[in-house]
Amino acid sequence: MVKGSPKNNKWMRRYRSFFVIGIVILCCQVYLALKFFSLNKNVESQEVKWEQWNFENDVDQEVESNSAGKIKPEAADDEEAVVSSKNKKSRVNQTYTLRYDELNFTPACKISTKDAVSAINRAKTQYCKQLISNITCLSNDGNLYPKELKGTCPSKGLSTGKQLGCFKDEKNYRLLSGYFGINKKSNSPHYCIKLCLQSGFPYAGVEYSNECFCGTEVPPLSSKIPDSSCNSKCPGDPHSTCGGYYAINIFQTGISKFVAQIASTEGNNVTVKPVKIVFLLTLNGRAVRQVKRLLKLLYNKNHYYYIHVDVRQDYLYRELLPLEKSLPNVRLTRKRFATIWGGASLLEMLRSCMWELLNREDWTWDFVLNLSESDLPVKTVSQLTDFLALNRDRNFVKSHGREVQRFIQKQGLDKTFVECETRMWRIGDRVLPFGIQVDGGSDWIALSRKFVEYVSDPQPDDLISGLLKIFKHTLLPAESFFHTALRNSKFCDTYVDNNLHVTNWKRKLGCKCQYKHVVDWCGCSPNDFRLDDWPRILNTFTRQLYFARKFEPIINQAIILKLELWLHDLEEPSKEVRNLHGYWQSLYHHNDLGVVADDALFTLSNSIKRHLAARNATCDLGLSKLLEVHSYHYNDSYKYTLFKFTDRNKNSIEVAVAPVGKMSLNKSSNVVSHIDTLTVSSEYDQKEQVSRNFLRLLSPYSEPVLVYSFNMQHSTKGYNITSLWIGPSGQLYDAVEFFVDESTQVGHARPVLKQPILPGVWKVKLIYKNNLLAMVRFPIIPLEFYLGLPIKDHQAAVVNLGTKPSKDFKGSYQKFLPTETERRQLGQLSNDNVSKRGDALAKWVDSLFSEFFRTEKACAKSRDLTDACSAKLDVCVGTDWSSLSPDPKSALGVLNQSTGAFDIW
Repeated sequence: MVKGSPKNNKWMRRYRSFFVIGIVILCCQVYLALKFFSLNKNVESQEVKWEQWNFENDVDQEVESNSAGKIKPEAADDEEAVVSSKNKKSRVNQTYTLRYDELNFTPACKISTKDAVSAINRAKTQYCKQLISNITCLSNDGNLYPKELKGTCPSKGLSTGKQLGCFKDEKNYRLLSGYFGINKKSNSPHYCIKLCLQSGFPYAGVEYSNECFCGTEVPPLSSKIPDSSCNSKCPGDPHSTCGGYYAINIFQTGISKFVAQIASTEGNNVTVKPVKIVFLLTLNGRAVRQVKRLLKLLYNKNHYYYIHVDVRQDYLYRELLPLEKSLPNVRLTRKRFATIWGGASLLEMLRSCMWELLNREDWTWDFVLNLSESDLPVKTVSQLTDFLALNRDRNFVKSHGREVQRFIQKQGLDKTFVECETRMWRIGDRVLPFGIQVDGGSDWIALSRKFVEYVSDPQPDDLISGLLKIFKHTLLPAESFFHTALRNSKFCDTYVDNNLHVTNWKRKLGCKCQYKHVVDWCGCSPNDFRLDDWPRILNTFTRQLYFARKFEPIINQAIILKLELWLHDLEEPSKEVRNLHGYWQSLYHHNDLGVVADDALFTLSNSIKRHLAARNATCDLGLSKLLEVHSYHYNDSYKYTLFKFTDRNKNSIEVAVAPVGKMSLNKSSNVVSHIDTLTVSSEYDQKEQVSRNFLRLLSPYSEPVLVYSFNMQHSTKGYNITSLWIGPSGQLYDAVEFFVDESTQVGHARPVLKQPILPGVWKVKLIYKNNLLAMVRFPIIPLEFYLGLPIKDHQAAVVNLGTKPSKDFKGSYQKFLPTETERRQLGQLSNDNVSKRGDALAKWVDSLFSEFFRTEKACAKSRDLTDACSAKLDVCVGTDWSSLSPDPKSALGVLNQSTGAFDIW
C-alpha cells in the first residue's frame, strides 16, 4: 500500500474535523426536510377533515341528542362530573379496586377496569352490582355484541373490500375528501374500510402508512398509477400496503352513496288518500293541565292518541285514565316503564307501544309520531295530515349532521352502559360491529306503519336482532336505533332527514351535566321556549316543521298562549277566558302510589294547621288530612303554594302560603346597586336559571343553593364574590366563590354541606373585597315526619341532629363571624333546639314558619261550614287563585262535531 505524501496527510488532518461536521449538518438538513414535508402533508390532510365537517345543522332543526357539540369531550367520571386535565394526568396509573366484601356473589371474571369497578362499588343493590358484573364479563369475553352485521340496503353493485387500485393523491385536491384520520398503531385496509363503512362512505383509502381517508365519489381512472407506488407498510397489518407518499390504495366499502329523500309538498293532480296518525304521547311529571292543553290542540276524531305514562307517575296516570271513557280514540297503555333520561328503557318502551299499536285491530293507521308533554304543534293537525299524505311510507328522522366518528364519541356509542336502579352505569369501552353504518340524532320521529312493523317485530331479522343487542347497552338508544335501522335496512330509500320539529337549543345554558344523578355521562338538553324566542316559531311558517319543543308552563306560559292564538289566526281570545294567565301544577296528592313522601311538606302542612287554628280562635276549622299541594303561578310569576286539607265536616279548605324574603344589603357598598335578588332554595335548574323549589322549603336532607340575580347593564367590570355559609351554631360551614359580570349575572353558588344539615336559622353573607355586601337568612326546617309517618324520638335524634363543619378555615373571614361569646350562646341554643321532641319540636317548627312563611289566603270548597267560619272564607270556585277555580284553557270541553276537534277560543 502506498502511503500519501506528507503534504496530503497534513491537509487531511487539517480538514478532517470540518468534513465530519459538514456530513452531520447535511444529514440533519435531510432529516428536517423529510419531517417538514411529512408534517406539512399531515397538516394539510387534517385541514381536509375540518373543511369538510366543521359545520352546524340549521339552527331551527338542531337535534335533541347528545351529538357533536352537545356533550363535553370528557365523559363524566365516577363520582365527579368533569375533572381537570391535571387530575386526569394524576390518575393515569391509578388502580381501581373492587370492594369484594360488599358483594354476596363471586364475579365470573376478573374486573379491574376503572368504569366497571366504579359502577359496581357505587351501585346500592346486590342485584344491580351482579348485573353490572355479569355484563362486564360478557363484554370482556367478547360475547356481548355481534362481531359483524349485514345490512339489506341495496349496494348497487359495490362489494365490501374490493380494491380499486393505487391512485395519485394531491395536496390541494383529495380524491377522498369526506373524512380523514390518523392511526399509527392499527391502520390497515380492513381498519379503514370498517371506519368508512361505519361512517356511511362508499370508498375507503389508506395512504402514507397511517392515514385513512373516506369519500363518496369513485376515483377517476386518470389518477390511477402503478401498484408499486403504494408501498408503505400498514402498522395494523404488516402483510398489506397502505399507500405511499401522495399515493393512496382505494377500496369499496360495500355500501352505496346515501342520499336522503326530499319530502313532497305538492300533489300531482291526483286525489291523495288521507292518512291516519297515531300520536304516541310519552309522558312524565305532574303537569296534567299542560297535557290536556296539548291534547286539545292535537285532537281530531280521525286520528289516534296512545299514551304512555311513566310507571312512577301515578298522579298523571290517574288523572288521564278517564279520557278513555269520553274519547274513543284515546287509550293509555297498561304496560308501563320507568324511563330515565338516556336510558335503554326508552327504546324498550317505544318498541313495546308500537307493537301494541300494531295489534289493535280497531285502529287502522299509517304513521306513528311520538311527542312528550313538552311539545306543542306549530301548524294545525290538518296541515300535518296533508303533508304526511303526500309522503306515505316515508320515515322522518333527524340526523346529527356531523362527522360520524365524532358523533360516536360524543354520543358515547363506543361505551357500554348498563341500566339498573333507574341509572345508566358506564362500564367500559366497546367496539361496534363491522358491516353497519351508524347514524343517530333526535329521538323525536315520525315512522310509517311498514317500518314500525319491521323494527318492533318480537321475532326480528338478523339485522334488528343484532342492533337490539347493541342498543340494549347504549346511552340514549332511541336517538340512534331507528336511524341506524333505517340506514341499513331495505327501508333506506324512505329516509327523510327531518323530524318535523324545531328545538330551542341554547347550548351555553343547556350543557351543564344536569343529568349526572341518573347517568354516568355529561349530557345536554334544549331550553324552554319563552316570549323572546317567538321569532324562531315564526320562522317555521314556510318550512316543513310541525312541532316545537320545549314548553313548560311553570317556566313560561305566555309563549304557549301566544302560540295557541297564532294557530287559530287570532290576536287575542275571541271570548273571555277565565284564569287565562293562571297556572297550577300539582306537587302532591294523597292518593299517589309509589311516591316517596316529602317529609318537609308534611311538616310544614302540620304547622299551617296549627298556625290557622291559633290565628282564628273563634273559627276552628278543624283541619286534618292533607289532600293536595299545588304551585300557583300568575303571569309567569310564582305566587303561592296551595295546601288543601279536609275539615271536620269533610269539606275541603285550601290555604295559600308564600315564603318571606330575608335579604339585607350594606347600602354603603357601590356593588349593592347591582343586586336584584338573593334567595336560598334548592332544585336549581341551571338550564332555565331558576329554582324549581318555589316555596324555598328546606329540610336537613335538602341541597341548598344561593340563587342570585345581578343587574350589570351599567357596569364595565365583574366582581369576584365570596358567599359564607354560617350555621345556626354560628360556625362557618363553607365559603363559596362566584364571579358576576354581564354574561353571568344570573346563577347560583352551591356549598358542600354534609347531610343531615343542622336545622335552624342559617345565614349566607356575601363578601366583596373583604367587605360585607349583603346577607340572606333562611331556615332549615326540622322534621316532624320521617318516611311519611310522625317521627319517633330515636329517628329525630338522628335526622334533626345535624352535622358539624367538615372544613377548618383557620381564622379566615373571622371579622364576618359571630364573636366567641356569641358562638357559645348560639351553640347552646342550637343544641337545645335539636334535642326537642313532641310539642317542643312542633313549637320550634311553628316559630320558623311564622318568621319565614306567611299564609296569604284561604277558601272552602263549599259553604257547608259554621256561620263564624263561613263569613271569613270565600268559596274556592269563585276565586282566581284556588286550584278549584275554573281553568277552561286546560280543560277538555265540548267536541265540535263538524270538525272533530275541540273548540278553544
